[in-house]
Formats: sequence, C-alpha cells, structure tokens
Amino acid sequence: MQKAPVLVLNANFEPINICNIKRAIGLILSGKAAMVANGRGYIHTISKLIPEPSIIRLEYMVHRPRPHIRLTRREVFRRDNFTCQYCGQHTTNLTIDHVQPKHLGGEHIWTNVVAACPFCNHRKGGRRLTESQLKLIRQPIEPPSNANYLYGSQLYENNEWKPFLIGW
Repeated sequence: MQKAPVLVLNANFEPINICNIKRAIGLILSGKAAMVANGRGYIHTISKLIPEPSIIRLEYMVHRPRPHIRLTRREVFRRDNFTCQYCGQHTTNLTIDHVQPKHLGGEHIWTNVVAACPFCNHRKGGRRLTESQLKLIRQPIEPPSNANYLYGSQLYENNEWKPFLIGW
C-alpha cells in the first residue's frame, strides 16, 4: 500500500486530520468512516477491489478544541515564506531572530520572532530595531490555525482536497 495522505473530514465536512491509506481503509471497513473521494485507483486483494481513498468522512462527530500552531523554527520559516524579514532575501539558509532581544525582556512568542538571514541577524546582534537601524518588512503575527494553512501545503499533490479546505 502507498503512504499517500488521506484527508479526514468530520461528520460536518470540517477537515480535522490527515492519515495514511492503511488507516483510512481500516476506518472505512470498520464502518467508522465513509469514502468521499477516490482519486488514486484501487487496491487488489484476493477476493475484491478496494478503492484507495483520497478523502474520507467520519460517520460520527468528533468534538475537539481548535488547533494552535506550535512555535517552532520550521513554522516561523513557513509563516515568513522562507524570506528574511529585514532584507527580503528568499533563501533556505535562515536563522531565528527575536525582534525584542530576550536579554532585554523580549519573549519567545509569535509576535517577537522572525526569520532572518545570517547576515542581517549578525548585523542586528542583541540590539533593538531602533538601535540597529533595521526595519521589518512585515510585522510578525501568529499564523492562522485554519484548515487551509494547516493542510494547504499538501494541495499541490492532492488537488481534490481544495473544495474541502477552502472556507474552513
């Protein structure tokens, strides 16, 4: 079986997770989920053909709190589109910079961290923005925790997910 991602929808068609094909087929065969879209073909067993799901919908409503994006290096780079927030250079060689340095009372929160190239980060050093004479291209904010941001990075492989991710 392939390890292609499968979008899991709640009973109200809200996207809640991504799982693999093996897990999705297990949920379908146990009656806990129904297939919404088959965009990948079939799995051949001895006695029958099982469609490979691309999107499944749970038969029952799952109540869970809204997800929050964890503050990690990868998510900061993703939020800032792999672009230095001081000079605008688009690169994968980035560092994390605290706008208000931690030793001057700055916190490690979404609104105080940005992606910076090593040159700009070194140039700013442990100083405030006004002292270093650098300006931010874009003010840092916490990224949205909507389905389009959470699962949108996989849309290029799974185009059939688009109607289910837009609007949530």
